[in-house]
Amino acid sequence: MKPFIQATLERQSLRLQELDAQLSDEHVTQDLDRYRRLTKEHAELSEVIGLFRTYEQRANDLKEAQTWLSDPDMAEFAEQEQALATADLERLDQAIQLLLIPKDPDDARNAFVEIRAGTGGDESALFAADLLRMYTKYCEAQGLRVELMSESPSELGGYKEVVFQVTGDQPYGKLRFESGGHRVQRIPATETQGRIHTSACTVAVMPVPDEAVAVEINPADLRIDTYRASGAGGQHVNKTDSAVRITHLPSGIVAECQDDRSQHRNRAKAMQVLVARIQERERVARESSQAAQRKGLIGSGDRSDRIRTYNFPQGRISDHRINLTLYKLNAVMEGALDEVIHQLQIARGAELLAELEQQA
Repeated sequence: MKPFIQATLERQSLRLQELDAQLSDEHVTQDLDRYRRLTKEHAELSEVIGLFRTYEQRANDLKEAQTWLSDPDMAEFAEQEQALATADLERLDQAIQLLLIPKDPDDARNAFVEIRAGTGGDESALFAADLLRMYTKYCEAQGLRVELMSESPSELGGYKEVVFQVTGDQPYGKLRFESGGHRVQRIPATETQGRIHTSACTVAVMPVPDEAVAVEINPADLRIDTYRASGAGGQHVNKTDSAVRITHLPSGIVAECQDDRSQHRNRAKAMQVLVARIQERERVARESSQAAQRKGLIGSGDRSDRIRTYNFPQGRISDHRINLTLYKLNAVMEGALDEVIHQLQIARGAELLAELEQQA
């Protein structure tokens, strides 16, 4: 464990003792807002300090096991205990670092996910459909809900563009690292010569805006068009112009929704997506202006960044931001993204902790 992290934990341990004393005061509940803040902080610190105490115990176990290595009668047991303790210390160190990461308030927000077909024509559109399926299965496994907002189907069953909303526990925090360029290498179903093609999609993950702090948009800057929905929906889609497309004229940003039979509800959903896209453009612009001073390991999340390659012939998935390669592509395409996302969270945590260390 890095000295900086250990020093941070020791300070937090002292703070936990202070909180214990404050919460034991019989008058603490007289100010309910203060009481809630104290109990929330106490719960957060208790979790990380509990892991720290376990880490210290396993560190002592490792030292003790090392002293037994010279004893012929205990050497085999000592080697086993040393291996177990070392693995536990590595796992605990990672868990502690994740808990020490400064919390991003956006992580708890619901998220819009936008997938767009890029280079590769029909194959790219088919890959967009594969990504939608992958994210849907991942979200289902995480207990998250997925709601389709808009879709632009391609001729062969893929998507030129698809937008969906994810709601539940920490949707943006779990999906935020998916923003960027996704490249696929495989033999397309339309390829008759068995040649491997490379195509790409772009993904943007945006937190659903907080209505209380969302950007203000002048209604005069909007053009609102209605049209007949396409895709699934039975006979209804041919009867009413329920789909809505909103264009923000100053920026040229467009959002649409055709999932609901109600034009009013589609308009409200499209407006949410539009505001999210405007805020996302502002965020990317801010991060780009800071890029000269700091280039993050995880990247800005700009869709021009190529973040991942899916190589089907080799069964390989590679995340280029953290040099992670896994030979379990089929499982990942079935929604098993946990390991990839976990490693990205660890990398981001290391970045943020390094910044805090420099500031200390």
